[in-house]
Amino acid sequence: MAERASRADAGVQPAHTNVKVLVTDLDGTLLGGDEDGRRRLRRALERHPEITVVFATGRGLSSVQALLHRDQLVPPPRWIIADVGASVVDATDMSHVDVLEAQLRAGWPGHDRVRAALARRFPQLTYQDGVAQEGRCSYYLSPQHLTGHLTAAVEDLGCSWTYSDGRYFDVLPPQAGKGPAVRQLARKLQWPTTRILVAGDSLNDLSMFGLGTHGVVVGNAEPGLSAQVPTTGRVYRTELHGAAAILSALEHLGWVRDSAPVVIGYHRPPLHWTRGQWHRPMSPNGILPTLTSALADGSPHASTAIWAAALVQDDPAGVPGGIPAGESAGESAGVPTGDPPHVPAGVPEPPTHLPMAFLPVPTRRWAGYFHGACKETLWPALMSQPHLIRHTTSQWADYEAFNEDFARHLGTHAEHGGTVWLHDYNLWLVPGILRSRRPDLHIGLFHHTPFPHPDIFRQLPVAEQLRSSLAQLDWAGFHTASSARHFHDLLADATHPPRTGVHPLGIDRQAVATLALSRPACDDDTLLVLSVERLDYAKAPVQKIRAFATLLEARPELRGRLRFRLICPPPEPGIHAYDTTRAELEDAIDTLNARFAARGWSPIDYHPCSLPFPEVVDHYLAADVFWVTSLADGMNLTAQEYIVAKAATGRSGALVLSREAGAAEHFGTAALLTDPHSPQDLVDVLSQALDMTPAQREAHTAGLVALLTTPSPAAWARSIIAGIQRARGPHQEASG
Repeated sequence: MAERASRADAGVQPAHTNVKVLVTDLDGTLLGGDEDGRRRLRRALERHPEITVVFATGRGLSSVQALLHRDQLVPPPRWIIADVGASVVDATDMSHVDVLEAQLRAGWPGHDRVRAALARRFPQLTYQDGVAQEGRCSYYLSPQHLTGHLTAAVEDLGCSWTYSDGRYFDVLPPQAGKGPAVRQLARKLQWPTTRILVAGDSLNDLSMFGLGTHGVVVGNAEPGLSAQVPTTGRVYRTELHGAAAILSALEHLGWVRDSAPVVIGYHRPPLHWTRGQWHRPMSPNGILPTLTSALADGSPHASTAIWAAALVQDDPAGVPGGIPAGESAGESAGVPTGDPPHVPAGVPEPPTHLPMAFLPVPTRRWAGYFHGACKETLWPALMSQPHLIRHTTSQWADYEAFNEDFARHLGTHAEHGGTVWLHDYNLWLVPGILRSRRPDLHIGLFHHTPFPHPDIFRQLPVAEQLRSSLAQLDWAGFHTASSARHFHDLLADATHPPRTGVHPLGIDRQAVATLALSRPACDDDTLLVLSVERLDYAKAPVQKIRAFATLLEARPELRGRLRFRLICPPPEPGIHAYDTTRAELEDAIDTLNARFAARGWSPIDYHPCSLPFPEVVDHYLAADVFWVTSLADGMNLTAQEYIVAKAATGRSGALVLSREAGAAEHFGTAALLTDPHSPQDLVDVLSQALDMTPAQREAHTAGLVALLTTPSPAAWARSIIAGIQRARGPHQEASG
């Protein structure tokens, strides 16, 4: 028994101080009302998996298990308080939490002794044969036989009792009851009473309403309960019955939202946890600020859309974790990528004015899904580096499980005939899963990364599984025509290929210009080449250092007056796909600086960290050349930010841009295009940029500014949602 108690206790982890907990009776409450009310409550709880469900019932555990097996409208519980509060069960494995039960059953004289003592004196008691009971004795008793002699006899045995519905008489241990059991569990899990809603319909639920929590007395409750529950602002009363009453209370508290006509699915939300508090993205640009703008107050979709995202947690019991930091090839500068994948217990829920729907994801699954499958299997293919693909069965299983859960999460939030707008390769299996469950939906996916050539895509060990899912899209969007063409060619043989659209993402030019004008001037005679990019082999950082070394070797007159500043934040902890790149980069930097450094000058100024966006703009303004050498890339918004910052302040600069970056399709030869696969071309084009005269740089900058014609982030989002909605495929037509 000691071993069992220790194991059960170890599984009870402290929970989030801002957790939401629904504690509900079963018969007459959760199971009460009509089928429509029960179905709507079940769907609402599926839409909001952050709500922890606790059953508090007079049934025994075996009866609850049978109910869960046969009734599909019963939401799965996380905890079960059974036997009128004498039993506490961890529903993940149906094990008794012995440490709590020992407290609740203290003083219990035993089942046989209670039955024997009461049977001799009170033959009017009818024992409930066939009802599984632990730590209690349950009888049928008519109201006229509930006498003071009977209750006194129970108390003489050292027991307590409850009577409900005019027929159920339960003899319990002196410390037991639904209310005491909820109190003990809440203490163990550190649930504040302000984050608990209790729901009941009979007098054996009365003790739960004395805990100081929120409460709902359902419309079909027995009169005795309604009369004895105190009238306070914490107790919600409604004429609705059963499950419908619970749903009404959850809506009254603001804990649940209705389904929405537009659901945006992205694997991370717009906030991240670092330095002890929640933070918004540092930059006004990138996919997170863009989606935020699309759902902000005043936008067309502010009241009609929901943003579904993962929230990594330490334990399925309910410790919400941090915002997974990640990458989008179109991300702007200043977006932190080194934040921890989860936050410690007790961290408050992310504050946001946006309509968010969080999907809790265990840390262990997140590691296999994102750190493993996304970064080691899929990312190399996206970056056209198939030789770097590392595929494992266990990590792919986590990717499948994440996509399965995310698809279910999206489906519960999307109204019939609604629109689901997915983002990036992290959700590639969602279209197929969601289509099978919700053929009524319009499903679109926008790729912020480049999409590889079909020959490279097919080198993925899971290529056919992914193709099958992507073929279920109605619409797919891209930053560039070349990515759209690759996608189209990959799915050309599909029965109904998805429609495609090219929608290059721009930046908030006004925000960047205003910030640039507010920054102090910085005069420096040193020529400065700047790169701002997260650590990633696809950005070719090592190739850059080698090219810079070749340049200094070939042009000794630049030594002492030319510096390369590399702002290169690391990935989130746990991602090992870039470990080799980091080691090679730091070794190359050390070697180059040791070789050429002299008289207080070092050629490489390396910043392996995220910087506040205003500081990034300072570096933009100081740089003579902005150097982008990606082997593959999305839009690369940093190039746009550099040009806008320079133009806003009347300065000029040179943009050396990889031919493989999405921005190259839009800037064309107005930029100085370079081939990242050619070491000599990297040197030659950088040298050309350094040799430009002031007049040439002014004309160069003006030409690039004239090509910045991408729509505002909000307009960009509106056009894509409209494109998905117009792409009505055979899936919706078949479903009517």
